[in-house]
Amino acid sequence: MSYKRLRTPIWIVVLTLLLLALGACTAVAPAAPAPAAEAPAEAAAEAPAGDAPTVALIYGVRGDGFYVTMEAGARAKAEELGVELIADGPAQFDPVLQVPILDAIIAQQPDAICIAATERTALIEPMRRAHDAGIHMFSVDTYIGDTSGDYNVEDLNWMFSYIGSDNVEGGEIGCSAIIDAMGGSGKFYISTTQPGVSTVDQRVEGCQNAIEATNGAVELVGLDYNNNNSSRAAEQTAAVLASHPDLGGIFGTNLFSARGAAQAVANAGLTGAVRVANFDAPEDAIQALREEVVDIVIAQLPYEMGQVCVDYAVAAINGDLDAIQRRYPTGYTIITRDNVDTTEAQQAIYKSE
Repeated sequence: MSYKRLRTPIWIVVLTLLLLALGACTAVAPAAPAPAAEAPAEAAAEAPAGDAPTVALIYGVRGDGFYVTMEAGARAKAEELGVELIADGPAQFDPVLQVPILDAIIAQQPDAICIAATERTALIEPMRRAHDAGIHMFSVDTYIGDTSGDYNVEDLNWMFSYIGSDNVEGGEIGCSAIIDAMGGSGKFYISTTQPGVSTVDQRVEGCQNAIEATNGAVELVGLDYNNNNSSRAAEQTAAVLASHPDLGGIFGTNLFSARGAAQAVANAGLTGAVRVANFDAPEDAIQALREEVVDIVIAQLPYEMGQVCVDYAVAAINGDLDAIQRRYPTGYTIITRDNVDTTEAQQAIYKSE
């Protein structure tokens, strides 16, 4: 009897002791998370990366050495300034292909866009949509409108700047060099891409200025549009050579034009007899120069264009408008077989990767 009475109180005592022990552990537990309280501060230190401004580069055609080099310059400047850079462009230099890419970029709401418009008029309204969405807009390489990149006019004053070569000057430089190589007289041909592209239109204008400056000593026998197709350029040039076997010089307003024209000259066995100027300086143009297929390569400065556009974009984002020129002209490096191995010439060659 007495055994049964004692067993119950012992059980209660043991249970009570267990509860007290558990209660003590529970009371101490809240102190453990104290070190974890520092974790949000560590995350906060990384947070500004998400707040970095975003600049988009929309180039004219994917994979082209000129735009690859431009993107390299833009990325270098973006890294220097702590900016996120996104870049994209169409597979062909075509406004029908570029506009959807622009619209997709607008949907991402970057702070600024640097764009090489593939047509002077077709891109105006799409680019205006970006501006209306609160995005700072810059032209790089090419411009929009009919004002030679003058964005002070009322219809285009929402554009911050046009950063690119003086293409009239470039056309004059290239054609003057070929005319000199021809001895100052003879027949001349221009192979170009398509009408409505601001840069090549201006290069044609500059070349025509150089021809006119000869006061009739040089005759322009033809100008053809090849739609950025080297095979088409070769066919057109071959037809001109057949009609004018005494042709003295050819100006290719871009890589595709010059590549096709030079191929036709080589096929006709006229390498060295017909002088060819190549506007733009990708690696294969330099190889053609070394092989004496072309005689002069006019290098633009796409790396600088990419850097300046990102620099200007950040200035606009920060409200530092005095730092932005409405027109920023970049220069040229003229590459010949005499100077191709100099440091200046080598730095001007467009890199494919």
